[in-house]
Amino acid sequence: MTALGRGRDELFHEERVREFLEERGIGSGPVSAERIGEGQSNVTFRVRRGDADLVLRRGPRPPLPPSAHDMLREARILAALAPSGLPVPEVLAVCDDASLLGVPFYVMPYVSGEILTDREPAGWDDPAARRAVSEQLVDTLVALHAVPIDEEPLAGIGRPDGYLERQLRRFGGLWEGVSRREVPLVAELGSWLATRVPVPQRRSVAHGDYRLGNLMFARPAGGLPRAALILDWEMATLGDPLADLGYLLATSAEAGAPTSVMQLSPVTRLPGYLRRDELAERYAAATGLDLSRIAWYEALALWKAAIFCEAIRTRWLDGERPGDASFAPRLDLGVPELLEQAHDIARGA
Repeated sequence: MTALGRGRDELFHEERVREFLEERGIGSGPVSAERIGEGQSNVTFRVRRGDADLVLRRGPRPPLPPSAHDMLREARILAALAPSGLPVPEVLAVCDDASLLGVPFYVMPYVSGEILTDREPAGWDDPAARRAVSEQLVDTLVALHAVPIDEEPLAGIGRPDGYLERQLRRFGGLWEGVSRREVPLVAELGSWLATRVPVPQRRSVAHGDYRLGNLMFARPAGGLPRAALILDWEMATLGDPLADLGYLLATSAEAGAPTSVMQLSPVTRLPGYLRRDELAERYAAATGLDLSRIAWYEALALWKAAIFCEAIRTRWLDGERPGDASFAPRLDLGVPELLEQAHDIARGA
């Protein structure tokens, strides 16, 4: 395979990656790689070197927004979560030298499994498998939110107090820097959210992008699907666990409900998958948390998603993300639609 891209920020460079792996005693011989995944943010490669089967995860090409695509921080979070028993990727090696690929990256073992998006694996279309996927989706989130966070190293990955307020300030301040158009609902929703911030009932690890598409499933012969890995920890921190649940509910695809560009696993519209209210009920039963204000968290999730998607659209329009040509044009209408859905939730609340 030839190098992908040219110059200091090329996405992958076989010889530099080979040298990096050689220095750390990972595999032997030449390197081959192929890009995998459908992420709209960071870039992932499956890398083979001798008997080593690996995944390399890196950010997109620079320039990068401040604090975004921080692979070094993501690797630290995964290492901190490793003793928890959660299905998180194992970090084998971290590269903080941006001269190799233009940005830092880390390497983990390749794990075989299924990620559900717009199709189901063969034989997974029975009601029991679909229900198991939905239940695993909730139960894995419950397990994440139950991990103790008061001791290092997890205590050092974030500041849970004031998490919601910081989210509002951070995303509210991003719009003008990432957009080229006027969309009054951004400020209107930001004001609505800011005047109604709930008091968190608990502090926990908050994944920040918890949805079906960020879970990998395995299914043993004769068994039901089980969560094998939780992926994409770039936005993880310590905060209010209901922010994760609100995001999961707001971005879950459901038959008869409005669609959006953030429903990245439309397969769950099929019969047998749990509906949003059923997902919420299972989470509440397991955690004992009061979900009477979950609509606020759903509106927050869609408002944040709209701002994040606007940044993707603008970078694509500026020629910085040519690889997003299949997704970014949908954001012309997709971003206002996300804001309208958030507005509808706010009015209903």
